[in-house]
Amino acid sequence: MFGTLMLIAVPTLLFRLLGATGVRRFATWRVSAVHGLAVMLVFTASAHFVPSAVGPMPGHHDLVAMVPPFVPFPRLAVYATGVLELLGAAGLVREATRRPAGLGLAALFVLMLPANIHAAVERIPFNGEPATPLWFRIPEQLIFIGVALRAYAPVRAAAARRADRAPAPTEF
Repeated sequence: MFGTLMLIAVPTLLFRLLGATGVRRFATWRVSAVHGLAVMLVFTASAHFVPSAVGPMPGHHDLVAMVPPFVPFPRLAVYATGVLELLGAAGLVREATRRPAGLGLAALFVLMLPANIHAAVERIPFNGEPATPLWFRIPEQLIFIGVALRAYAPVRAAAARRADRAPAPTEF
């Protein structure tokens, strides 16, 4: 149940630890969390393309089973969302594409929410494991949406706060 959440939390903490040791790329929690989301997306996207019997993660057939009945071409939808997750992950790691990737991923997570709800309500198992309960799935999805929107948010506010803390120039 906590696997996907750990796929974002652990990399985020590791990236921030790197930032604390001097790696400037990960100097903020915001950037560390965005990169953590990218790591999670690489793992979750890979599940869209592998058979369900491979490894501890769910696979393609598990994900097809969670697609609600109103979605046409569920196999194609699973492949398409996997590609979009990979593109989003790549977009998050480049500063130039981070904002559009964040917005696109937030929209994708909102669009995928009905599949998560369907899987929980119908108790669709993943790789033989019991279905994740709805009380956990929705807040988890909200965390992913929140991190994606944080990637989209302009950084200007943080720069303004740093400028406010800088000592004022002295006049002679």
